[in-house]
This record gives sequence, C-alpha cells and structure tokens, in this order.
Amino acid sequence: MWRLVVLGGLCVLLLGTESRSPGGRSVTFRRTQQDETRSQVRARHRRDTSGSSGISHPSHGPPFTSCRLPLTPAEHKVLDDNTHETGFNGDDGSYVILTWVGDGTGVILVLSTISAPLDSFLEGGSSRLYRSTDYGKSFHDISHRINHTFIREEFGVSVGPGSSVILTADTPVVDNPGGIIFTSMDAGATFKFIQLPFHLAQPVTYHFFNPDYLVALSIDGSLWLSLDFGAKWTKVHDGVHSFSWGAGINLFFSCTRVDTVDTDERGDLVLKRTKDLGETFTTIHEDIYSFGYIGAFLFFSVMEEPRSPRVMYFSSDQGDTFSRALLPSASTEQFYSILDGDEDMLFMHVDNPGDTFFGTMYTSDDRGILFSKSLERHLFDGQRKSDFTNITSLRGVYLTNKLDLDGRIRSVISFNRGGTWKQLNKPDNVDCGEQVKSVRWCNLHIHGEHSRNNRIVPMLALSEPTAIGLVIAHGTVGDSLSSSQHPDVFVSSDGGYNWRGTLRGPHHYSILDSGGLIVAVEAQREGQVKTIKFSTDEGQCWKSYNFTEQPFFFAGLACEPGTKAMNVSVWGFRPEEDGQPMWVAVTIDFQSLITRECNDQDYEQWLAHSAEGGTSERKGCVLGVKETYRRLKRQSVCRNGRNFVVSKKQSSCLCTREDYLCDYGYYRHVNTSDCVRQPSAANKSLEMCLNGEEDELLTAGYRKVPSDRCEGGYNPQLAVQTVIRPCGVKPSPGPPDKSTSSVTHFDTLRERLVLILVCAGAGVIVLVAVVSAVISVRRVVYSNRAPVYRFSNLRVQDDENVVTVDRESGTSSNGTACQQDSDDDLIE
Repeated sequence: MWRLVVLGGLCVLLLGTESRSPGGRSVTFRRTQQDETRSQVRARHRRDTSGSSGISHPSHGPPFTSCRLPLTPAEHKVLDDNTHETGFNGDDGSYVILTWVGDGTGVILVLSTISAPLDSFLEGGSSRLYRSTDYGKSFHDISHRINHTFIREEFGVSVGPGSSVILTADTPVVDNPGGIIFTSMDAGATFKFIQLPFHLAQPVTYHFFNPDYLVALSIDGSLWLSLDFGAKWTKVHDGVHSFSWGAGINLFFSCTRVDTVDTDERGDLVLKRTKDLGETFTTIHEDIYSFGYIGAFLFFSVMEEPRSPRVMYFSSDQGDTFSRALLPSASTEQFYSILDGDEDMLFMHVDNPGDTFFGTMYTSDDRGILFSKSLERHLFDGQRKSDFTNITSLRGVYLTNKLDLDGRIRSVISFNRGGTWKQLNKPDNVDCGEQVKSVRWCNLHIHGEHSRNNRIVPMLALSEPTAIGLVIAHGTVGDSLSSSQHPDVFVSSDGGYNWRGTLRGPHHYSILDSGGLIVAVEAQREGQVKTIKFSTDEGQCWKSYNFTEQPFFFAGLACEPGTKAMNVSVWGFRPEEDGQPMWVAVTIDFQSLITRECNDQDYEQWLAHSAEGGTSERKGCVLGVKETYRRLKRQSVCRNGRNFVVSKKQSSCLCTREDYLCDYGYYRHVNTSDCVRQPSAANKSLEMCLNGEEDELLTAGYRKVPSDRCEGGYNPQLAVQTVIRPCGVKPSPGPPDKSTSSVTHFDTLRERLVLILVCAGAGVIVLVAVVSAVISVRRVVYSNRAPVYRFSNLRVQDDENVVTVDRESGTSSNGTACQQDSDDDLIE
C-alpha cells in the first residue's frame, strides 16, 4: 500500500532506500493516488483479504520463545502523559519530507508538497513547511517564511553541517534567468531569499565540514561554486558531467573536451581537480567513463578504446599518483561495484559473465592497487543490489549473502574484514526440528537488500557505532534463506557471533539511547497500527504500548540521528470523515519512563570477539588487537544519556597466520592455510622501468590484512614490499680483491683512439639492445601490472599529436568522506 523513499539515514524505513547527508538526515513519505483510493475504501468498511486470489501465504519458521512483560498502570500513565499526536489538518500533500536539523537541537522540519498531475493544465503545485523545536511533540506552520513558495519535492530539504538548511523553489526555466533557493543558518528559524544566476540540475552540495562552501551543477552543465553560503556564485567550469568533494578542499569533476555534456560521450570525459576552489585546475586522466570518491580513495574507470571494457584506476593521495587495480579482467557484459571502503581498504565486487546474479568479492591493500579474493559466488541480484552490510557496532564485522551451487541463498559473516567467511550460528532459542536434514544445515540466514526489493522484509539489518555489539535483523532459520517462511526478527549482542529470536513476523525497528532502548512496530501491509513495542534489555523482553485510540495506516518510524535520543515518532495517515487522508505523527518520549541516569555499577567490561573462544592469550584477538569496551549491562534499566561516549581499551596481539591474506596471484589452498600461486599468475618479481624509475614488487604470496595492527609472532618471508629506485642503479660493489686484480695501461695515442672507437661501438650496440629489451619488457609487464603514474612526467597522447603535460604535484592527504559514483558499474 505504501511506498516509502528514504532520502537520509534516519531509521531505515518501509520499502525505502537510504542515503546520507552531512549534518542531518531526511525521510520522505509518499502517498499515491492509488493509496488514497484504497484508504477511502477501507474507511467505509473492512474486508477480509487473507484468502484473496488463492495466493499461498508464507509459513512460520521454527518456533522460538521470547519474553513478554505487561505494562504496569503507572508505566501506562507515564507514557500517556508523554505521547503527543499531531494531525496535519487540511494538508493534502502527496509527499511529506521529515528532516532533523543539527545535533541535539530538537529541530525537525517537515515539508509537505503536492504536485499537479501530469495531465492537468495546472503548473507546479503547493507546499507547506512545518517546524518543531521539541523533537516532534508539536509542529508550527512556517510557510510564510518562504513566501508560501512551491518547493521542489525531488530536491527535498538539504541539511548541511551545523544548522544550515537549503530549500530549492520550483522555478520555471522559461522567462526566468535563474532559480531560487532559501537558505537558513539557524535551523529554519529564519530564511534568506536568493536569486541564482543559473537553474539547478540537482540539489546543492555542501562541503563536508564548512557550510559556507557550496557546489552546484546547472542544467546546461556548468559547475558553480559559492564560498559564502550561496550569497554569491562563481562559474568554475563548463561541460561538467559529475563532481565530488575530496579531502580538504579538493574538488574533483569530470567534463567533456568540448564543454557540452553528452551521455553518449562518457567514455571521452576528462577528470580534473582543483585544490584552490576553482583558481587553477589539474588534469588527472582522460578517456574517463565515471569516477567516485570513497574513504581515502579516488577511483575512476577509463575506456581506453570506444566500447572497450572499462579499466579501474585508484589513487590514495587525492589523484597525485594513481595505479590500475590488479583485478581480473571484465568484459562489457560484466561490471565492477565498490561495496564499502575507508582509509585502509576497499571491498569490490566483480561480476561473473552472463546473468548469473553472482560474482567474486575482493579486498584491496591500503593503496587500492592489489586486490585479493575474499568471497566467491557473492550474491548480486538482477537489479544490481548487494546484501553486503557493514556491522558498525563492532570493528571488522561484515555480513552478506552468497548464491551456492545448489541455487540456494545462504548468509555468511566475516569478523576480520573479509579475511575469512563463515555461516551464522543457529539462534540460541530456536530448534530446527525436522525442517532440515541435519543440525549441520541449521543456521540463521539474514534478509538483505535483495529481500527488501522483493518486499519480503520492510527494512535491513541495523547496527550503530554507539550500541556496541548490538545487531537487529530479519532472518529465517534452516538450510538457506527462504521466501516461503515469514521473516522473524533476530538480535545479536556480541556483533553477530550469537543470535536469538526476539519478535515473530516482520517489524520496523530502531535503536535509541545508544542501545539502552529498542523500539519496534509490527509491519502491517493491509491493516492499521496503534501499538509500539519496546525493550530495555537488548530485545530479550518486550513491553507493548497502545500509543493511539484511533489506529492509522503506518508510514514509518522517525528518530533523531545518532541514537542519542529517547523519543521516536510514528508517522502515517488517517482517513477523515470526507474520505480525504490526513497526515498523522505520534511522538513518544521514553525519557520520562526511564528516569534513572546510569552509574558505574550499571556498566561492565566486555572483551569484544571473545565468543570465538581460543587460548586465553589469543582470546578476543581480531585484526591484531584486543578491545575491551565499557558497555551497559543487559539487566540495567537506566539512561545512557546524550553525553554517553563509547570507551575502550586496546592491546596489541602477536601475529598469526590469520593476520595475513593471500596476495594478488595467490589463493588459499583447500586443505591447508598456505597461499598457493595461481597457475596463470605472473612471475614472483614484477619489475617496471618507467620514466627513470624502477618499480619492483616482491611477494611470497602473503600480505597483512589492512588495518591489522599485530606485532611480532608469525611473519612470512619476503612479505610484500615495494622498492623504488632509479633505473640502472645497482648496489655498489665491494672493494676489489687486490690479490686477483690486474691493471691494463693504454699509453699511446693510437691505443687510446682504438679503445675509444671500440667502446663507442659497443656502447651503441648495448644501447640498442637495452632499448629493445625495455620495449619488450614494457609490453609484457603492462599486461600484468600497470605502473604508478606521476604528474611530473606523464605524457598524454592525443589522436593527432603528443603533448607533454607538466602537472603540479600536490601534497598527499587522506579523507574519510564517501561520495557515491554515478556509474552503475562502479558503485551501487
């Protein structure tokens, strides 16, 4: 009935997709004309749809028991007194965009818009802007502050660092020199009207840290920059296709050679960088198809020939140097996808040929050049969506699904950043019984993006960095992931090592108070909702509260970003007497229910990754480090509060085989833990002489896992190293042995002349031989390893002539921001 599109990272919601924006997060509720018709029908009478069309309904999975506690009368009264319902009377908006502004400000902006039908003679539509300063308990109409202007729904509410807000007006292109934006630096208390000298093609993009720095792309492909929060704009470049902030004030963009944007010419784009806010430009590479920035890595795909397979290049120093990724080649039918990344490494999926819906996952080194195989038959569905999930509540944990040879989807988890993968353990309170052949095939399997796209589950796995070890996810128990079973909700308190069933059926859930409180609302596709469930012991026991006497059709949950808050809003719509729907928001404040502040006795020292077992010396060692966290005891009912900060103690571990991966060209032997060279791999030593430098890679087949900080212990010989030295320079020989040395003197002029001629002739012969050898070696090595290019000596060859480009070399810096690339083949 509902289609919910998530524009920000605010609580993963119903049938939505998620993206993040600096400084704030937004969620959009969309009501279609079909939804309104259905709501009017249901408002008149209720009918049973359980047996319609003879469709078979999913069965329930293996049973489990979870604790249910009654709500006492005193608790019920406290919640009643702190539950606030807002009905947006007379608002017929088709879209409601809810955005939190700032951190801990309590300010929520709600933009309601209704667009004119495409077949109508009306232009534009209407908007209403509401503002709350008490975490959603009450709202006020502030539409007059933006002159009741119609705001473009697809641009939403842009929230940046601090309390900055930008709204974009829906301005007709004809008879208008430019668009209109409204800016606010005080979380929407006041707005400033700004006339732009251009029309926006997409929402204005903030700098990651400085709200005054704004970048915009116009409909004619021009890149504009403002350094004073939109008051004044300067054109930076023409013919721009896409752009991205890098570290610091580095700004990257791809553009065409002739200053016109044509999607058919994307393989002929030029990647440029400005590191002084548009004063000067540096060309990084030509023949670009697309680019992106994630973690500390700039990556771009190059189409070296028209319609040829694209080649991936990476840079870890803001484009000063870059190298071709050592990955298996991919045909035009295949694609690459960057799954995740930070300043230490990247996860990349390489598609298998054909419509197989799976591929191979690789992990990179800290330069983004060497990639090692991490997981085979990694699931990637027909919509190019992956179930790959970073469990942010515990370092090094990742969760995904694979498509096995028998055609079944099974979940696997890694606790060491993709070094090894294993199936999930059976939940403690679930008995598989006779539903599977043996206990060996009784595991928990987690629903991911593939299941959400098929509307099997309403939301994805949820974890938060402040809720240490806590993971909430939909799943099924058995031999494999099953769409014939109702998905249930499972919880892990140790980062995915152990699980337990907690709620029957699909739910919407959210983490509050840094993990001290979990709330959930049962997913009702056809019915209305009035009950919210909450738990103070990581989902072990639940209490239920009826938050309204008049149920309404559920849209989603909304909670403040960062899990610090203790209130949550339930959004939906309720049909009025005239049959028209009315938006409803119910905000429940749990702070008055859980009043006691936590003290030292409420916390415990918890050794992360200790569930794996092992010797006392190695217990808890993952990625070379033991981490002991101070976290809330499960039985403690108290408030962490807004000032709660995650604290931990770290100690290094001795290195073992598990701290090393198989290097490029090597794979882990099935029966041993040794890294064995692939038959098709290149020679052990790869050497390249380019522009006066020799780049030599030495490897014994092992390399340390990125971000692993182990010390001492296991150390494979000839660990990966890169040696850069001028070509032709060899180690200085030792002093000659005087007992065996002899000296020949050429005293006469004739002898000296003959010697000069002989040496010159020999020198020419040697020079020709060396040049020929270098050319041959370059041809061979290029197929195995691409060199590192440097701006100071890179030659860019055009079709008609050769131009030497002397590029300025910038300093290296690392960033942590993530920019999604527009190329579907690179990042999804």
